[in-house]
Amino acid sequence: MPDGIPSGAMNEQIVVAGALLCAGRLLVAQRQRPPELAGLWELPGGKVARGESDADALVRELREELGVGVIVGARLGADVALPTGMTLRAYRATLSAGTPQPHDHQALRWVTADELHDLPWVPADRAWLPDLLDALSPPSRREST
Repeated sequence: MPDGIPSGAMNEQIVVAGALLCAGRLLVAQRQRPPELAGLWELPGGKVARGESDADALVRELREELGVGVIVGARLGADVALPTGMTLRAYRATLSAGTPQPHDHQALRWVTADELHDLPWVPADRAWLPDLLDALSPPSRREST
């Protein structure tokens, strides 16, 4: 998608997810619903509203779902096509205000790179596991692989 064009402008529904990184850990959220995804872990986020940028949507969604302020950074990984016809897109994010609370999730958890593969992930977010592992790895470890 060209920079500067809101996601809703191209008639496709974009869903944004935030890889909230802090001190070598990633915040993951456990789904409450729908029943087929309840108990699985994901990156928190939500739908981009018509005329809203991806970054603005992610800031809004994380404020609503977690009660925090964030600074949205670079894209993480590739877009993931969802079976519903929507497109899932992830961004790195850093905490700028507040302490995450599970307003819309069953639980929240900070995980390290070593714990990523231990979680039962929602199917769509599994595509980003290599990118998340890279984001959580110290630079010296990335250069040696």
